[in-house]
Parts: sequence; C-alpha cells; structure tokens
Amino acid sequence: MKALVLTGVKEFEIQDLATPEILPNEVLINTAYAGVCGTDHDLYAGRPGSAAAVPPIVLGHENSGVVAAIGSEVTNVKVGDRVAVDPNIYCGQCEFCLTQRPELCDHLSAVGVTRDGGLAEQFTAPATVVYKLPDNVSLRDAAAIEPVSCAVHGLDLLKLRPYQKALVIGDGFMGQIFAQLLQAYGVHQVDLAGIFDEKLQRNKEQFGVTETFNTTKEPVPTDAYDVIVEAVGLPATQAQAVAAAKKGAQVLMFGVGPQEAHFEMNTYDIYKKQLTIQGSFINPLTFRDAISLVSSGKMNIGGLISHELKLEEVQDFLDGKITGVSKAVVKVGK
Repeated sequence: MKALVLTGVKEFEIQDLATPEILPNEVLINTAYAGVCGTDHDLYAGRPGSAAAVPPIVLGHENSGVVAAIGSEVTNVKVGDRVAVDPNIYCGQCEFCLTQRPELCDHLSAVGVTRDGGLAEQFTAPATVVYKLPDNVSLRDAAAIEPVSCAVHGLDLLKLRPYQKALVIGDGFMGQIFAQLLQAYGVHQVDLAGIFDEKLQRNKEQFGVTETFNTTKEPVPTDAYDVIVEAVGLPATQAQAVAAAKKGAQVLMFGVGPQEAHFEMNTYDIYKKQLTIQGSFINPLTFRDAISLVSSGKMNIGGLISHELKLEEVQDFLDGKITGVSKAVVKVGK
C-alpha cells in the first residue's frame, strides 16, 4: 500500500508498505481522508503532539474511511461501514484512567502519533475508537470530526449559560470551530477576534458571529466577556484573553503554544475578578457528541475546509509553501 512515512525531522518519503495486520480487537480501515493540523506541524518539526512521534512513522490522526476487515472480537462495526476514528487510546489502568480523567493517561497512545495513522491507504485502530458515521456525514467532513471533539471537551470543562457573552481569540480552524460550537451550546453572543478580514467577515455573514475584531487594526475589548476561548497559543493572545475577562469569567486556554513560552498576568486581577483559567487537552469521550453536532447541522465544518491535498503535497503544506489555508484534508483513497 502507498504511505507517506515520516523518516526524520522534516523528512517524508512515499513508501510502499505491507498491508497492516489486525489483532482480534482491531479494525482495518481503507483511508478516505486524513486531516492535517497544528499537531502534525509539531510532529513534522520533531516536537511532541499529544505524545512524541518516533520515526519511521505514518502520521495522520484525523481520519475517515471504510472498514476493510475486522478482528474476531469486534462487534461495533462491520466490513463496508463508513467510519471516523478517535486517535487517542487510553491504558484504562493508571491513576487518571481510573478516576475518570483518561485524557491525562500516563500511557496515552494515538493513531498517527505513536502508531501508524491515516496518511496511508490503510491503517488499523482498536475497535473502541472506531465510530460508524451517519449517512448524512460525508467522509470528507468526517476527517475533521476529531478537532471538533477536542473543542467539545474544552467547552465541557466550562459552565456555559445562554446569558453569557463569549469571545474567541483566533480565526484559524479551531477558533472558527469554537465560534460555531459556542452558539450550538446556546451562548447568546459569540464574538471572534483574529487577523484575517476575509475569515472574520465570513464568520459574521455565514456562521452567526455577532462582532469581529481584527487585532492588527483594533483592540479587543477589556473587562467585557463571561467566556473567553484562546485558540492561538501565543503569549500575546493569552494575555489578551485574560484582559478581556470580566468579573467571574472563565478563560479557556486551548491554543497550543511553544513549550518554553510564558505570559504575564496580574495575579490580583485573578483574585479580584474571581477568574477561572482552564486548560484543555485532547478529547476524552466526546467523539460521539462531535459526530452528532455535525450530523444535526449545528456545525458546518465542510464550509471551513479550504484545501484538498494529495499525499505528495503534504510536505509542501507543512513547509508553508501552500498558503491561504483554513483547513486542509488529504484525499488518500479512491
């Protein structure tokens, strides 16, 4: 089978690999699409994602496809089913798994990170992370279910109410996902701050955003929001998120910044405003919710996918040679 193999730091090779064998509890999937995200940029550059990727490895952790074969113990899907795959696999035995915090698992593994993923014509996954798709969810859109599920986990950590006023900082794919998701969760006003006029205008006209702010031209309001989602991961935008918080606000730090980065905040403000500053990591037990949100029409992720790549184009994309991307998916299968 044809596969794009990460062989070293910023080194890919198209290789012909053997069809992977499946264990009794596993599923073999003919890949349709694989999404490419910020985590893949990190893994390509030799930085860890949810875990470290050790070359040679096939990346691709946002995957959809069709079941080609099932192990003897598999009962939740059958050959021919259209599926999406949650990449994260938990040990079920560590302190965090046993206290209902599996995302913090001491032995986390992941399809497309610690084991071969969807940038190949076929890949395997445990049946426990393979989800059958509703008929009205396309395989192309399904390749973006995983990032939606990560955003769902982030909002699950907050206390959301319809009266709240929310701000999303970051007009990348995840920021736009959060802008839609907060509305789906019933928040009555959702504003979006970013740096691209075209994206900001589209989210206002097509996706229900109330107000937009281009932070290269205008400031973000301070002391103004009940909920702030930081979806960039830079010290400047993290400080901006805290400054935008009104009394009693919740700040979700979702953006993944450089491991060595720090930002400053006024500790008295945290005390006086009684702020909640919340981190969010991956997507425990949220995949079915994400599928349902897309199937119901409350999330328009297809409208955010701007580029459909070939395997041979992935390295150019990760090297920054393909620009103007909102969300890229790789068409792997026929």
